[in-house]
Amino acid sequence: MMTSKHLIALDLDGTLLTDDKKISSRSKQAIAQAKAEGHLVAISTGRPVRASIQYYRELGLNTPMVNFNGAFVHHPDVSAFGSYHTPLDLKTAKAVIETCEAFQVSNIMVEVIDDFYLRYKDELFVEAFTAGRNPIDYGNLLTLLKDSPTSVLIHPQENQSDSLRNLLQESHAEVIEQRVWGAPWSIIEIIRAGVNKAVGLKRIADYYGIPKDRIIAFGDEDNDLEMLEYAGAGVAMGNAIPSLKTTANFVTGTNEEDGIADYLEEALNLAVK
Repeated sequence: MMTSKHLIALDLDGTLLTDDKKISSRSKQAIAQAKAEGHLVAISTGRPVRASIQYYRELGLNTPMVNFNGAFVHHPDVSAFGSYHTPLDLKTAKAVIETCEAFQVSNIMVEVIDDFYLRYKDELFVEAFTAGRNPIDYGNLLTLLKDSPTSVLIHPQENQSDSLRNLLQESHAEVIEQRVWGAPWSIIEIIRAGVNKAVGLKRIADYYGIPKDRIIAFGDEDNDLEMLEYAGAGVAMGNAIPSLKTTANFVTGTNEEDGIADYLEEALNLAVK
């Protein structure tokens, strides 16, 4: 049994969660065993708190959580950890929204921690992204938005994505980070420049005094890149995008094959029951 405490960072979609958004019983068992043997487990996701807290509770976690790809880091139960919000500048956000309006994108969703606004009413979009909550308001985001937002999600029309991304890159490269979400939705996410999951994970590691070489991070998408580079052991899922597999120190099974459990059982020499 390993005596040195590790920090294990888990991305949700495509990583911890199966394709039907569940945590498999084997993954749950491996995570419970890692916790029982003294390791720390944290969620690090692009999702907002409202769409990730149920998994946090399901795993019985007691650690801080990284949301919005690092733009919001807090501990759901321990206020002493602090709450770290790194929003987009309001002026920048409005300039991005204006660009999207010119493109007549399908929809725009603006998040301010756990409140959100939608450009157009769209039941499917609401169902997919809001975890059962209703938007504060719909309509002209340029007038509705009064606070610096945590993130802006853009749902482009078909075949718009590349040209819109290029334009946003040319106009706002210094002040924004762009992320792309894969199937089934093609979503462009905009957060403040310099913000990523590694920044959030470092905050948690520093809080517990855990060195980089004892951090294990799992991911599958481009928003996991910095986190996997930062961790001592960056683990790409079998279903990860090719560039992440190249960056990672290890590649494990897919999210449908209990890739997390496979890796943890071996690397931490878990006493699996």
